[in-house]
Amino acid sequence: MTLRGSEVEVIGVPLDLGASRRGVDMGPSAIRIALLASRLADLGLDVTDGGDLPVAIPETGEEGAGNLRYKRPILDTCRILMEAVGESLDGGKLPLIIGGDHSLAIGGIAGAALHRRKAGRKIGLIWFDAHGDFNTPATTSSGNIHGMSLAVSVGLGDADLVNLGGFAPKVNPRSAVLIGARDLDSDEKESIRAADVAVFTMRDVDERGMCEVVEEALRIASDGTDGVYLSFDLDVIDPGHAPGTGTPVLGGLSYREAHLATEIMSDRADLVAVDLVEVNPVIDTRNHSALLAVELMQSLLGKDIL
Repeated sequence: MTLRGSEVEVIGVPLDLGASRRGVDMGPSAIRIALLASRLADLGLDVTDGGDLPVAIPETGEEGAGNLRYKRPILDTCRILMEAVGESLDGGKLPLIIGGDHSLAIGGIAGAALHRRKAGRKIGLIWFDAHGDFNTPATTSSGNIHGMSLAVSVGLGDADLVNLGGFAPKVNPRSAVLIGARDLDSDEKESIRAADVAVFTMRDVDERGMCEVVEEALRIASDGTDGVYLSFDLDVIDPGHAPGTGTPVLGGLSYREAHLATEIMSDRADLVAVDLVEVNPVIDTRNHSALLAVELMQSLLGKDIL
């Protein structure tokens, strides 16, 4: 992997507004308790952790329209995150965002894309997720923005979210890749096909193998771009290995498949920023899922078996 400098900046985003199930606001704490910083430091990385960004809670946030629940406080958080990611990249660091629900990716991707845009460049996107996250206010059945974040990042959906940072799309749909999908809404399927986003479902992983899938994903996301943003939703992993996640779905990646994916990206990806989301300690067992999340970040950032 081309890691631009050996400095990693951890940015905690305890966002719990974009989903129906509560508890992912405690994800950053669970990941820190699993010794994220020290385990990355063991790899020779210079790790800083500035703590958590300020985030509203449902009890004080404005819920707003039913098809865009908590849009205003989520947008405020994403704007703060966008700025934090830009500052981290300006300082030559790799932003590692820990959450929190997947709506935070709107801000993380905006920050990375805006940073590259100032230099006349673009980013690619690899999105590991059991779900499509490709709903819009017109198609959503829940109004949960964490189910819209990929669509927003490629320019589809609510104008305020789409145009965060003053431009859209943040990522060309043809430079975006979804891996591990196995629970897509019917409207999402149509929207994804129309947008021409590359999707590798769990059937593709089964038939082609993780190595081929990740290599092809990197080829797509790296073509004509300057760095790849990695968004990793823990629910891409089978709940037998990662029970503590916001929206678990059976039939996900195995323990070794998840590690292989991050190991291959460690070898070959030019990472611009990373987010790790949907760790929910409320439904976890002895912080098992957060420990796995930290192991995967170690694999992503250079840990070798031998």
